[in-house]
Amino acid sequence: MKIKPLALAFASAAALSVCASVAMAQTKRMDVASVFGTNMFLGQGAVHLADELRTITDGAINMRVYEPGDLVPPFEVFNAVSTGAVDAGWDWIGYWAGTVPLVNMYGSLPFGPSAEVMASWMWSGDGAKYLQQAYDPYNVKVLACFISPQETGGFYNKPINTIGDFDGLRMRISGLGARVLNQFGASTQLIPGGEIYLALERGRIDAAEFSVPSVDESTGLQEITQYYYFPGWHQSTSWFSLMMNKNVWNGLTATQQAQVETACRSTLQWSMAQAVPDQINALNRMQAATGIEVRRFSDDVLQELESGWQKVLAEEFENTPGFREAYESLMEHKAMFDQWYELQEMN
Repeated sequence: MKIKPLALAFASAAALSVCASVAMAQTKRMDVASVFGTNMFLGQGAVHLADELRTITDGAINMRVYEPGDLVPPFEVFNAVSTGAVDAGWDWIGYWAGTVPLVNMYGSLPFGPSAEVMASWMWSGDGAKYLQQAYDPYNVKVLACFISPQETGGFYNKPINTIGDFDGLRMRISGLGARVLNQFGASTQLIPGGEIYLALERGRIDAAEFSVPSVDESTGLQEITQYYYFPGWHQSTSWFSLMMNKNVWNGLTATQQAQVETACRSTLQWSMAQAVPDQINALNRMQAATGIEVRRFSDDVLQELESGWQKVLAEEFENTPGFREAYESLMEHKAMFDQWYELQEMN
């Protein structure tokens, strides 16, 4: 029987349509609610992760990153992921300390170890284990995929020469560092990143810390303050994570889960490679554009702050389940690095 060309064309089109439908059905789409805009370094981590995952899976997993507020308000991302209202979220881990107190150790550990130590503990030590245990009751799978280096000490409109200069200071600061400053008379509050500029400009606060220079630059705080202090004693490193609803995570095959973890590790490596050069370049740009004065806290001020931290740490040991165990695990991991660096020191 002779097949007519028109019939053959219809048959071919139908076959292609079926193939396309099968391909679409096999593509796994995930909607990710980001706490940070993709125009800043912290939000770009989510974009890098999505791009890596798309490449690794040849498009089989399509992770779409939404800007803050497009799916849910930034501070509601954790609950949205937990309940399944969204598939996944991209965050700074420390935002959820009110629900999961242990995350303070991952997001805002004062006088803690370097990013290198923290990354090793997370992926080669017990860091990921303790973190996941804390998230398990909330039906959330958490993957620490991005780490920022030590933060700055913040923007100020008056010099901090002694510990007494914190007394009465109204400051935007997050995490455990806020509790340290409260001991010295500071009035601290957590303000979303997009609202800090107006709070400073309108006099609601006197000082603010937010992140690292490459992120701080985008806030414009250098335009309305006089001093930019270092070091970021309150946040030696900061973890950012991909949170995924556990039902979504469990719906992935073992291979797909491994692919997500691989993209996560790649993003972590990318964040560490970008970190220091980006900060120096941003710092130089800010100084050139505004003339803001870069200062260091004195040794005396840092010593007082560390003493205050020891009191907060004792409270965490007593009041936060799992904090002591996780902290001691981290310090044991750090001790190996200290021993190695001491052996290799060539001063």
